[in-house]
Amino acid sequence: MAVAVTAGVVVVLLAGCGVGPSPYEALGEGYRTPTTASTTVPPSTDPSVSLPGSGTPVTTSATQSAGSPTGSAGTTAAAGSGTGSGVPLLTAPSASAGVPTMIAQAGNAGQAVVVTASSLNASAATLTAYQRTGTTWTASFGPWPARIGSRGFAPAGEKREGDDRTPSGSFEFDFLFGVEPDPGVKFPYLLITSSIVWVDDANSPLYNQWADRNLQQVPAGGEQMYQPQAYRHGAVIAYNSARTPNLGSTIFLHASTGAATAGGVSIGVDFLIQLLKWLDPAQSPRIVMGVG
Repeated sequence: MAVAVTAGVVVVLLAGCGVGPSPYEALGEGYRTPTTASTTVPPSTDPSVSLPGSGTPVTTSATQSAGSPTGSAGTTAAAGSGTGSGVPLLTAPSASAGVPTMIAQAGNAGQAVVVTASSLNASAATLTAYQRTGTTWTASFGPWPARIGSRGFAPAGEKREGDDRTPSGSFEFDFLFGVEPDPGVKFPYLLITSSIVWVDDANSPLYNQWADRNLQQVPAGGEQMYQPQAYRHGAVIAYNSARTPNLGSTIFLHASTGAATAGGVSIGVDFLIQLLKWLDPAQSPRIVMGVG
């Protein structure tokens, strides 16, 4: 498998077999309890990327349904409006939604990480992180250059195991991980050792889960997680958390290797650390991905 990611995600409740504890059990019960940690974000120090100053507000419609489905096209921006225009969003769906429209897919999230590409086949993308205050979204980070699957985005519902495409849609974050120690994040953080893999065998009861070869009967192959460059730090994107066979696994947000991924999203490691420290489980952050 490519050193970046395949396709898939989360839910690490290592079910069945009774062959070892799950990563969640190691964290203890109640690890998902929201925290009240500060979300103050330091500005980027990378001179190669321009940040949007103090952050331009993007206003969403106050009448938007809080229970609207995620993972599909959201709402369209008013004609002539662009990212940061502050123009209320309309409610008609659009397949070519821009960033403000895609934010609508975040539902009730207090934080949204929006990853967009110019077309389904593009492997180059941009990532922008937004903070919600009431019905207004303000850019906190980005736009930053990002890479996605070498074959671009899979349309919503069309992601498959091994297709080298990144799934389109809106997803939660599950937990954070890394070869290096926790840089000071608010989410649960699991340290990667040489025995850790992510199972991508659709026939395995451990499909699309973190596993430890020293504790569990893991099938051959799988995504070797001990990758000091790509997985120096990362986040599990909760794609295919039901672990449906062949719909894809190992979808992560991780450090860039300078190349396209096998299905995840990668950004520069300095940017990544800032973003991971900013993500707050108390604000139910989501990552929204697709053409924009």
